Amino acid sequence: MKNVPRFRLAVEADADVLLECMQAYYAFDGHAFDWEKARSALTMLLNDERLGLAWLILDGDEPAGYIVLCFGYSLEWLGRDAFIDEFYLSEKYRGRGWGRETMEFVEEAARKAGVHTLHLEVVRQNAAALEIYRRLGFREHQSTFLSKWIASDLSKPVATNSAGGNAMTRSNCGYGSKA
Repeated sequence: MKNVPRFRLAVEADADVLLECMQAYYAFDGHAFDWEKARSALTMLLNDERLGLAWLILDGDEPAGYIVLCFGYSLEWLGRDAFIDEFYLSEKYRGRGWGRETMEFVEEAARKAGVHTLHLEVVRQNAAALEIYRRLGFREHQSTFLSKWIASDLSKPVATNSAGGNAMTRSNCGYGSKA
């Protein structure tokens, strides 16, 4: 295990590794996961940098997690903004400063991409992540983030487990899988 993470921009050839990490993240946060639907959305992102960017977080050549930045535009935020749409770090890399280093990396990458404001979403039960993000300068708002699924030709996967599930049994991300 290295002392510092390495970041590599993900490409379509990384899809299976990213999907393993996504499956672990979704299990941890209690989100539904459908491998084929996730592959379709991920492939679209990886093939169009106008939508966003994804990076593998590596320990040497081994995947330790991933982070995804999706671009938007907001009048309220005075131009280009971005969501840290997904951020997953395998459990054995947490508490070692890798999360902070990853956030610093993605913040600089967002600046270089012309982003003015970063947003992220955290499940309420993840108090540790909330505290870390607050220390990094992220602030809660007096508004509430709402979503509505409107795709008539694609069903949204339905969650079957609760937040804080054991992702280690569902994925090789950070547990010996190859990049």
